[in-house]
Amino acid sequence: MKQLVECVPNYSEGRDKSVIDAIVAAIASVEGVKVLDVDPGEATNRTVVTFVGEPEPVCEAAFRGAAKAQELIDMRQHHGAHPRSGATDVLPLIPVAGITLEECAVLARGLAKRMFEELGIPCYCYEAAALKPERKNLAVCREGEYEALPEKIADAARRPDFCGSWDLTAQKAGASNVGARNFLVAVNFNLNTTSTRRAMAVAFDVREKGRKNPSGEGWIPGTLKGTKAIGWYIDEYGIAQVSMNITDIDATPLHIAFEEVSRCAAARGLRVTGAEIVGLVPKRVLLEAGRFYLEKQQRSLGISEEEILKIAVKSMSLDDLKPFNPKEKVIEYLMAEEPHGLTQMTLEAFTRETASESAAPGGGSVSASMGAFAAALATMVANLSAHKRGWDARWKEFSDVAVEGQKLVDELLHLIDEDTAAFNRIMDCFSMPKGTDDEKAARAKAIEEATLYAAEVPLRTMEATLKALPLALQMAQKGNPASASDAGVAALAAVAAIQGARLNVRINAASLKDKAPAQPLLDRADAIVAEALALQADTLSAVESHIGA
Repeated sequence: MKQLVECVPNYSEGRDKSVIDAIVAAIASVEGVKVLDVDPGEATNRTVVTFVGEPEPVCEAAFRGAAKAQELIDMRQHHGAHPRSGATDVLPLIPVAGITLEECAVLARGLAKRMFEELGIPCYCYEAAALKPERKNLAVCREGEYEALPEKIADAARRPDFCGSWDLTAQKAGASNVGARNFLVAVNFNLNTTSTRRAMAVAFDVREKGRKNPSGEGWIPGTLKGTKAIGWYIDEYGIAQVSMNITDIDATPLHIAFEEVSRCAAARGLRVTGAEIVGLVPKRVLLEAGRFYLEKQQRSLGISEEEILKIAVKSMSLDDLKPFNPKEKVIEYLMAEEPHGLTQMTLEAFTRETASESAAPGGGSVSASMGAFAAALATMVANLSAHKRGWDARWKEFSDVAVEGQKLVDELLHLIDEDTAAFNRIMDCFSMPKGTDDEKAARAKAIEEATLYAAEVPLRTMEATLKALPLALQMAQKGNPASASDAGVAALAAVAAIQGARLNVRINAASLKDKAPAQPLLDRADAIVAEALALQADTLSAVESHIGA
């Protein structure tokens, strides 16, 4: 598996676009690195940049970004609302795929060492990369902020892990905090107040560390595990905020943080008017939030991903201060390749492409599309039933059907392109060289493997579509009677899809020289057709009971 690392440096400049652009350009100059997001804040005078790539180029890009920040930012002149200690203030490496947190910690320590040795920047190592246990907490490393650095550098116990004297280089660059951590969600909760003191009180209520005990002995913990928070006033917006880092999104999901901050704010006579996500967010964070609020409304969860995200955005007012576009804020969307293929076409374009003289898309892709329509119709009836007046107590029953239907829609949409890809794979094999005996053998083997795969793909279409038929039957029997005909059309489309896909299984199986692997496919295809016809008959009977009169 390819190793992927995300890096989210925070630079102490959020106002001068030319400086921000120069730092981003230095990062982007490294081949193999993709810049996903640049999020400047004027009031905080801080910019969060997010980029990803394989470990070596990411570390090189992080180094170049730090070098450019050192060149262009003078910490002696810096002021902003956010705590900071250096031009490159924090520089975390985050495992995305194929690499562990421990491996990222090793990379972070190496990066910190290089930044000091080659650039002269004092560096603390924090979180998973910490060289001292207490420095796992970023707040310990950044205690006193930039202004405390002369005293800290002179103190053997508090000086940075990689450090020289308080020379001109250190004075200008400050100290960077280089670390490794898991995904962190940075979010600001907007309050209907201008009082920093009141915002801070709410932050103390919720953050895991809590507040100092008035007796002077120990701390009173807050209500949210895996969170850090402070209160501040933002001139740019004219409001106070609770600024929070959620360091453990499993212990405290974003929507739970929103609800709890809202509760604690209300207890102090305040109201949360919305939230502002800083940087990027994993998709599951917003999907979990959307489903949470749908459940609170007793609405079906079996809707599209796009609609679930919209519910999350509106429920937490993520667009309170500025527009919130998931395509620009969700890390998976930004990392994805530009979508292409048959499913990206309009319905008219797909139909006309099918009608052209090209052999693909053909019957296999059309069968998968009919299966997708069958699953979509069953899902539609479930969603309409979940929302039917007087049926509120049954919303969960229909929501469960709709969720299952959405999964089948997604699977069958994928199979539309997969079937055409399987056909093209066979055509590519026929183009292989055949000048020598070895080349002929390799070509024959590749054709046989590709043909077997081309028989397996429509069988997958049959299996997925078969799962849609019980949903159509259930909706014909128990769903909204006004939509009974839609359940019937779902059953008709499903059987057409299954029978069409079976023809593709048979024609590809017939082309195999080795019949042994083909026979189980043919036997399963015949069994699916028989089962599908029985389910279709039951569904149409139920439909007729509703509309026969």
